Amino acid sequence: MIRSKLPCLALTLAAFATASAADPAITRLPTVTSSSTSLGLAEDRPADDTGRPEWTGARRFPGTRVYIQKAPWEVGVESWWRLKHKRDGSIAHRLLEEVEIGLPGRVQLDLYTDIEGNEQGRFHYQSFNVEVRWALADWGKIPGNPTLYAEYKFADPDWGPDVYEFKLLLGDQLAPRWHWGVNFVWEAETGGEREQEFQITGGLSYTLIDGKLGVGVETFYDRDSVKGARGDAVDIFAFGPSIQWRVTPNLHVDLTCLFGTNRDSERQIGYLVIGYDFGSGKSEKHGYTPISGQRN
Repeated sequence: MIRSKLPCLALTLAAFATASAADPAITRLPTVTSSSTSLGLAEDRPADDTGRPEWTGARRFPGTRVYIQKAPWEVGVESWWRLKHKRDGSIAHRLLEEVEIGLPGRVQLDLYTDIEGNEQGRFHYQSFNVEVRWALADWGKIPGNPTLYAEYKFADPDWGPDVYEFKLLLGDQLAPRWHWGVNFVWEAETGGEREQEFQITGGLSYTLIDGKLGVGVETFYDRDSVKGARGDAVDIFAFGPSIQWRVTPNLHVDLTCLFGTNRDSERQIGYLVIGYDFGSGKSEKHGYTPISGQRN
């Protein structure tokens, strides 16, 4: 029965195709594909009204910041552990607890505490830090997406003076799956030895699994001097691999290990960052709706 109907069906389709070609009144609709690849990588889709891509929402590089991470009133938290293995064999620890808050006008406010320690397990409160970022324009409007950054560290006077810091943040996508960031940093103490640091940090990453796994490299250059010896500055350079694992749509883990290249550099500097994002990155302007399995 089915076979008997197949020739009729074929003739009907052929007749319709012929009529469509001959009759200009018949308009063909555009072909629509439901394949997710037609929309590109999920991590490259707009995350909020600034047009920034989704990958910027989870800190891709521990040592290098890119643009802003949060939509207005979106909140995230991060826990940091930085370990320094020094040339004399000693170990230094830094523990940071950070809260990130998105604000209107392409602004982000970060508040965090700094706990310092050594290999003997002796830890002390170092400072309470306030950081503000302001992106100069929506994503993609200016090459490098420049963002201004200012930070003030209210230090425990028993452990050092207050510190202020300014940064220029740059970052973008080189090609699908390739992302980069560069920071220019100026930091200075308000008292004590009045230590000053000029830094350049950079990162390059490649996405192995969209929205899940990225690998790359990071670099760090630091020129450090103190009052009365500005001409005798210390130069530090380190580089090494990094990896980011998006455990869930809202939870990310970053690992980086930098290796010093000269006598003034630490032997290794390691970072472990665990971050969790609350709220939604949905954008009315771009119609962005997080898809299943992606950050929201």
